[in-house]
Formats: sequence, structure tokens, C-alpha cells
Amino acid sequence: MFEKLKRILIGKPLPNEAEKTEKYGVLWGLPILSSDAISSVAYAGQEILYVLLPAIGFLAFKEISVVTSAIIILLFILMLSYRKTIENYPNGGGAFIVAKDNLGVLAGIVAGAALSVDYILTVAVSISSGVDQIVTALEFLKPYKIALCLFLVLFLMIGNLRGIRESSRIFGIPAYAFMFSILVLIIAGYIKLRMGYVPPEPKINYPVHPVTLVLLLKAFASGCTALTGIEAVSNAVPNFKDPATKHAKTVLLLLSLVILVLFGGTTLLATHYHIVPTEGAMLVLMAQEIFGKSFMYYVVAATTFIILVFAANTAFSGFPMLVAVMAKEEFVPRQLSLKGDKLSYSNGIIILALVSALLIVAFNGNVTALIGLYAVGVFISFTLSQSGMFVRWLKNKGSHWHIKAFINGFGALTTFVVVIIIAITKFKEGAWIVVLLIPLLVFAMIKVKLHYIAVADQLRVKPEDKELLDVEHNIYRNRVIVPIESLNKASIRALRFAKTISDNVIAFNVSINEEQAKKLQERYKMLNCSIPLVIRYSPYRKILEPLLEYIKSEEYNYQKGDMITVIIPKFTVQRWWQKILHNHTWLFIEKELLKHKHIVVSVMPLQLKDDDVVLKKKNKPLWKILEED
Repeated sequence: MFEKLKRILIGKPLPNEAEKTEKYGVLWGLPILSSDAISSVAYAGQEILYVLLPAIGFLAFKEISVVTSAIIILLFILMLSYRKTIENYPNGGGAFIVAKDNLGVLAGIVAGAALSVDYILTVAVSISSGVDQIVTALEFLKPYKIALCLFLVLFLMIGNLRGIRESSRIFGIPAYAFMFSILVLIIAGYIKLRMGYVPPEPKINYPVHPVTLVLLLKAFASGCTALTGIEAVSNAVPNFKDPATKHAKTVLLLLSLVILVLFGGTTLLATHYHIVPTEGAMLVLMAQEIFGKSFMYYVVAATTFIILVFAANTAFSGFPMLVAVMAKEEFVPRQLSLKGDKLSYSNGIIILALVSALLIVAFNGNVTALIGLYAVGVFISFTLSQSGMFVRWLKNKGSHWHIKAFINGFGALTTFVVVIIIAITKFKEGAWIVVLLIPLLVFAMIKVKLHYIAVADQLRVKPEDKELLDVEHNIYRNRVIVPIESLNKASIRALRFAKTISDNVIAFNVSINEEQAKKLQERYKMLNCSIPLVIRYSPYRKILEPLLEYIKSEEYNYQKGDMITVIIPKFTVQRWWQKILHNHTWLFIEKELLKHKHIVVSVMPLQLKDDDVVLKKKNKPLWKILEED
């Protein structure tokens, strides 16, 4: 049943040879990897106004242009910096690989942890913000906000599990639709102003205070969310068709130009139309002011909603690739480096969806609360990435290295200042969680790496280990124990198999009452079996302890060098709900026995037929079968 559902949702698996066809060029790479950054147009401007309006009232519409200009300058610094990263690190991994190679392992882990947190928050913020836009236009949906958010996380997860090529088609077209609708909004807004339209004065009841540097820095920190997603292109270079580096650099340049036009255009438009985003999303309110409740109003509302939801798709492209690179370096579980049926890193996609869904529920889909956590991680990764590139130019030099070092060095300094600003101004609003979480993730990643090192050291074959294959048979014995709960076909099958691998076999039973033990002994005698039966009474209903005590006892006569094989009889039923009706003691026994290096555990399965098949053979009415039983 699960397999059928999986095939319906995800489709048929792809062979390894199809990997080249699962990559994208500039046309589809732009919307897929830039949807996070361009979607920030929908909330970055309003987050700036949320900071400025309560403090300086009407003056906020003048100062927003100053803050926006500073953010756009930072955007182009990052764009130039990340172009150098793409050129020198075309295998993906972005900030993690750059920092690790040039600043050391610890710096790389910090960058990877910070970027992972950012990707998770990208999903939570984008979807929560997208749902905010639509419930502003369709107020009857407000009670279902969290349910809508979770549904959309599931939708994105399934879409990405279908593979890179299919997801690029699904999520690419809406991104272009959003770009077009906002461009129309900007043009129509300025045309309307040129034709003499005078926007109504907004109702602002906030007291006016002096404009301070601290206030502008706080607004700048909120608006810097417009820059999240810039790093995604450098992380996902391997997903581009050849020449991958050229395509990635082109997408990064186009992305920067799109943000310049859309973010700059909408925030400047807000200064003329005096949009106050207190009771709804800024773009939707702006569209209502420019178009009224006409067709274009609903187009802007719909495309804004869709792009904010699909902005999370940037994280679904970047996060699995990042953790796959980190998994290959053994800082996260290796399973995250494995590709699924559709040649996508499916484990990373599923983990991203689950953690993001938990965040949405925990913060009740509140965008402003989530924003406080949002930008810290990404700007830490920006800083480490640019610092790594700066160190690389100092070490390797090369042509025009002074200019390259200046670009990356200035970028590192700028983003470091932004990290400090965001951490201070947003600390009480939730940034403290990220400041605490990143060190915990770093600690966890170090522990994972040390575990893999320890495992590899213990499993590594050394010259003296070749003697292990030359052990003489007379000093090595395989002794077999078959734990049986009762005498049935499953236990008999296990005993029969045990005789084929050893002459030293014991059937072992743990009884919780004497009557049960006597019944088993009587039935076992009827078999005339040469395998001895050992029964141990367990007054405290323990199962495993009596077995281990018996192995250690003089009666068993275990000698050093002997290997003990425990064959566990197990029957399997056909339907999922039937599994709930049977105990799974064998799982617990297997788990505990595997802690002993001289014990081998083997499970002997017996596949039972479906209930309907068995009952049909009785050729009796069901009520009759029930009565006879």
C-alpha cells in the first residue's frame, strides 16, 4: 500500500544515467534558486515600516528609501563576492566548503550550521508570510491559517521529491508570474501618480520621535531579510547544466537585477502611496490602492501568495545539497548524502519539511516573530564565506588578486557588521534562539564527526588482522540458541535451520508460570527432537535476563573464543493493522543481544498467508468459525 501511494505521489524511480537530464539551465535555474530572494519583496519593505512607523510616524515614508538604498548596496557587494565563490568552488557546499577550506574545520561547521538554520527558517517564514497575504485578501480563511501552512509544506515536500526537473517546472512558472505582476504594479503605480492621483493621507496615531542611528539600524536589520537566498545559487552549482559555473554566475547577476527593480520599486512606491501595513500585507494593500478590487488586484494577491510559498522551494533546493556535502564530510548522518528514487536528496527534503512544520506550529505562523530568528544565520554564513575567500586570495594570490581580496574583504566586513546589528536589535525578538541553537548544532556536528572517526578506526583492517582468517576450526565453535515462546511452525522452522549450521543447538524458553512450562515440555517431547530444551522460570516476567544468565552459567559451559548464534523465530502478517495485534519482543531481544560482540543474532521469518485465504479454506460461515474456536 505504501509503495503504491509513493509511486502515485513521486512517480517512477529514475536510473543513475538520467542524472544529467535532471539539471536546469538559466531559464529554470533563475526562478527556482531566486524565488526566496525575490519573494522578500513581499515582506522586507513592510518589516522596515513596522520598525519605523511606531517611532517616527509619517517620517517613516521618507527614511524607508534610505534604508532600502543601504540594503541594495549590500546586495551588490554580496553578488560580486558570491560570483568569486562560484568560480572557485563549482562543486557546491557554498559557505561550508569555503570556510572549511580557508578558515579551518570549526569555521566550516559554524557556516554549515548557520546556513542550515537559515534554510529551515526560510521555509517557515516564506510559507507563513504567503498565507498572511492570502488571508488578507480572503478573510474567511484566517481560522485555517496553520492548517494551510502545513498543507503547503507537505505540497512542497512532495513536489521536490519528484525530482529537480519536475520541481523546476512546477515552481518556476509562478516565480515569473510574480515578477511580471509586481513589475506591472510598479509601472501602473507611477503612471497613476503622473496622471495626478493624490493618495489619501494615512491614519497614523503614533507619536513622532527624532530619527536616530539605532532606529535606522534596527530597520536595516529587518529589511536585510531581502538578501536571504543570495547564497543559494553558489550552494547549488552542481544542479546546473554544463557549463555549470557560467550558468550559475548568470543566474546570480539576473537575480540581483530583479531584486533591485522589484524591491527598490515597491519600497519607493510605498513612500508615495503611504501604505501602512498594520492590518494586512503591504503589497496587497498597495495593489488595492492602485488597481482597486479589479482583476489585477487579485493577480497581485495570488502571485504574491504563490511566490511566498514557493520561495521556500529555494530552501528545498539548497538545504538537501548543503547537508549532502556535509554528510560526505561526515559532519551529519551519512544517510543525508544518499539520493532517492528521483535522484534528489530525499532524506534532506523530508527533514527540512518536518522541522519547518514544527517551527510554524510553535510560532503559530507569526511572520514577525519568525523574522527575528531569520537573518542571523544567513549573515553569519555570508561573513564566514567572504572571510574564507579573502584568506584564499591572500594565500594563493593570482591575477588581480588585490581587487578580488578587496571585494571579499569588504563584503566580509559589511556582513559582519550586519550580523552584530541583527543580533543586538533582534535579540529580544527571538534572535537569542538562533544565537544559542547554532553552537548546539556545531557541538552535535563535531560529535557526529568524532563518532565516524572512532568507528572507522575500529573497523580499519590492519596488517595483523589477516590472522583472523586463519583461525583453526578446533579452537572456534559456533553454538546456537533458539529462543522459543511456544511450539509452533515458526519455532520448528528455526530449530531445523539451526541444525544445518551447528551440532551444538539448544532450544531455550522463558516461562512466566509453571503451568506454561509443563505444557511446553509435554508438547516438545512429542517431537522426539534431539535438540535439548532448556526452560527457565522468570518470576518477574523478564525475557532477556534469563537468557544472558544462562549463557554465563556453568551449565552452558561457554568458552572464550566461542561464537553464539541466537536464531529468533518470527512470523510476519500481511496487513499493517495486523502487526499492531502482535508483540514485537524479538526487536527488543535483538537490540540488547547485539551489544555483546560474541553473540550473532539472526531472524528466521515465516510469512503467514492473508486471513481471508486461510478462513476461506475452512469453507464454513464466519459465525460458525467463531463458535468452534
